[in-house]
Amino acid sequence: MAYRCTLCEKGPKAGFSYSHSHRATKRVFRPNLQKQKIVLDGRTVSAYVCTSCIKSRKAVRPAR
Repeated sequence: MAYRCTLCEKGPKAGFSYSHSHRATKRVFRPNLQKQKIVLDGRTVSAYVCTSCIKSRKAVRPAR
């Protein structure tokens, strides 16, 4: 699975993880993606959407 939001294109970022002795090792910060059914271009599709898009109501759920 590609760690990328369908709506805002948010993807992984690289950074450092610091130990107690402040030694840096590389790590990856991935977005919090959830599988949601959304209306995209007039069709209901199942897509991976980040939680910030869900919270801001960019991800519109289909009517039942």
